[in-house]
Amino acid sequence: MRNVASLFIPWVRSAFVALVVALAGCATRSEAPAQVSENSWRLVDNDVAAASLAARVAAENYAKGEMERWRGRIHDLTEEAFIPWFTGYWTQQWLAVKVAWYKLGGDDVDPATQRLAAYLQEQYREQVLEPVAEEVDPDAVRVQATRLYVERLAATLRELPQRHGVPLAQFEARLAGIPAIALALPDRNDERSASLLQLVRADPVTRLPAFAALLTRIDKAASGEGATSSAAHLSLVARRASEKLATRFASSGGASAAAAAIGGVAGVVISLGSFGFGAIAHADDEPAMEAQLRESLDAAADEMWLVLSEDPSIGVMAGVLHISARIEERVVTTIVQPVTEHPMVGETFLVDEPIAVDEKSEHYDHGALERFGHIDE
Repeated sequence: MRNVASLFIPWVRSAFVALVVALAGCATRSEAPAQVSENSWRLVDNDVAAASLAARVAAENYAKGEMERWRGRIHDLTEEAFIPWFTGYWTQQWLAVKVAWYKLGGDDVDPATQRLAAYLQEQYREQVLEPVAEEVDPDAVRVQATRLYVERLAATLRELPQRHGVPLAQFEARLAGIPAIALALPDRNDERSASLLQLVRADPVTRLPAFAALLTRIDKAASGEGATSSAAHLSLVARRASEKLATRFASSGGASAAAAAIGGVAGVVISLGSFGFGAIAHADDEPAMEAQLRESLDAAADEMWLVLSEDPSIGVMAGVLHISARIEERVVTTIVQPVTEHPMVGETFLVDEPIAVDEKSEHYDHGALERFGHIDE
């Protein structure tokens, strides 16, 4: 019996060791990264580009709808508030006094009209642009359009690994190699740049430093002096109006009225005769004045709308175009190769819920997003 046991026990030990080695080998082979064919990566890249394009179209539809609403409100308030104010008799008298005052203060004709043009621009902002911005703010539209683009894009990207049978780790590694926001210098890697993976992981995307930096840069460019031709257009309208005022009232008592005011008179003294003539002349000229001002201001508003809607560097789609251009250029021109490296351990952007839009944002517009659909459409 002892001889049998002495023979059996070594055999059991050998079999156990062999089994452990075999199992270890199986485990090692199962952990090896799966190889993804070049054709599969081409299909993935094509779908990434298509997802970016579809998201861009959705964002553009939203932005165009909001900017059409903005243009309509600009025309409404121009008609309801600014034109009646500007062409009113007493406003015209007051503007004439301002021109005369500028001249009496030592300004020649050109600086006087420039100062009055600046005053009229400020009035247009206060009476038209600022009230409309409380309803439809182009800056807020730019932010919402960019967020909508990212949300739609992320929703589609979540479907791609399963659709093409690509391991999640390799798919995320590929997204990590696609630039989405590029504001840093080519040889630097700071928070002003972000990969596509970082972009779609951010929740909400407004907290991503590169996203905030991108929109801040666009805002500065849009608000910079001379940034748009619309500002020059509106300035030209105001300048022409001020020149006509200066000419019209040069010989109608405006300058003398201002001189009287400077001389210490409590109010602008206008004789009954000159008042009657001025009122009659103004009533005769008012319809033509309204028509000419309406035409000029409508042209200025349309110019502003065109810049805000179409300019790729400062318009409401500027953020979307910056991101989508980099993504689509990269996936179209990159040389497709299998990706085996793993991203950061324990992290994944593929969640069950769509990336949330921060509804607490003061610019968040529920109705606008509903009008143009949501990501589940």
